[in-house]
Amino acid sequence: MQLFSSCRHYFPALLIASGIVLLTGCQGLASSGSPASSTLAASLSTLSFGNVQKNKSSNLSETLTNTGGSTVTISTASASGGEFSVSGLSLPMSLAPKQSTTFTVTFAPTAAGSASATLAVVSTADNSTLDIALSGTGASQGQLSVTPASLSFGSVVVGASGSLKGTLSAAGSPVTISAGSVNSNEFGLSGITLPATLTAGQTTSFTVTFTPATSGAASATLSFSSDASNAPTPEGLTGTGTAATQHSVALSWDASTSSGVVGYNVYRGSVSGGPYGRINSALEAVTAYTDSAVTAGQTYYYVTTAVDGSGNESGYSNQTQAVIPTP
Repeated sequence: MQLFSSCRHYFPALLIASGIVLLTGCQGLASSGSPASSTLAASLSTLSFGNVQKNKSSNLSETLTNTGGSTVTISTASASGGEFSVSGLSLPMSLAPKQSTTFTVTFAPTAAGSASATLAVVSTADNSTLDIALSGTGASQGQLSVTPASLSFGSVVVGASGSLKGTLSAAGSPVTISAGSVNSNEFGLSGITLPATLTAGQTTSFTVTFTPATSGAASATLSFSSDASNAPTPEGLTGTGTAATQHSVALSWDASTSSGVVGYNVYRGSVSGGPYGRINSALEAVTAYTDSAVTAGQTYYYVTTAVDGSGNESGYSNQTQAVIPTP
């Protein structure tokens, strides 16, 4: 008699041995398949940051996807190099099948030169440690120069203004100018919009204005703040405030030969030949008059008349011209 110890189907088997009938059966063994796989994949196997200026930073995005058929739990994600860091992940976290998460990797070089590291993502996936290569180069800081090194405004009348131009230029690497300030309210900066970034070799101009509030020598420093290695970058400013010159016109004329003349009137115009306006408030008994109400840079034309005791006034004398200097 042949006795079978196992069977694949669940139905009775009839065994006959020596006239004895034996009824046996299978216990219905359940068939179990292989467990579902779990794999964690990165959208980029390498993150290259290129050139990043020292003491600045650059960000790149990375995405992790659960490409398997079962849930994956991510426990840690850390970079081996101190100049690289990870943000945007709240760990531990679980990813269902086909689910993704995106985070940020930052490169912040503290020195010039190349840098590399490995970002290790540890999870419960079949590939328990996923490595992502990181690389970047720290670039030296640029230098900012100002031309000329100092601006001299010379003498400027109090209340008036004088302006001079200067130039900023970057060398080595790009430079971002964040602000420009002057430590005196008699000097002002204009003609440039800040913040501004200059690429290596690029220049930009600006204007400084000197408006003295008092007489005497004045000095100040214009300082540009930037991310350059030589920041802040200064420019010296000097100038002298001078008192406004009070101009006047001294007039004199020959006495009238007419009888009964008791005084004279003085007239002024801004156009040759008139019209003229009287500028003396009362008759002038003498043949001289000083006009102190004149403006620098203007030209005036003067005539006089003679007045007798009855108030009769003569015609205009011959015209004389006065040119007021500047200032």
